[in-house]
Amino acid sequence: MEIAIIAHDGKKAEMVQFLNEHQAVFHQKEITLISTGTTGKKVKKAGFDVIRMLSGPLGGDAQIAARVAEGKCKMVIFFRDPLEKHPHEPDVLMLMRLCDVHDVPLATNLASAELFINALKTS
Repeated sequence: MEIAIIAHDGKKAEMVQFLNEHQAVFHQKEITLISTGTTGKKVKKAGFDVIRMLSGPLGGDAQIAARVAEGKCKMVIFFRDPLEKHPHEPDVLMLMRLCDVHDVPLATNLASAELFINALKTS
């Protein structure tokens, strides 16, 4: 299962902490992590295998959206910072829209991400 992990700058530390808390799930052979560039760099430094796309503002969100549309990416965990402005907001909205169109689960905060991971543990 391919899972995309994305985090705005103010949420990257929270994403790494979340991954560390659930590393047993994320280190399974059948889980492949993909991410935007900067998030992936921090995640890789924390010891996770991850396929890095471009940085979000340079098109990474759009690359992940394309993988959702192609049916490759089956879940997106995107820790968004709703209090900051982001120059690539149109790409973020496109990713969210494509998750809805293709019925791909999208967690945009820690609480929903925890629910997704708990569902993976029981399946």
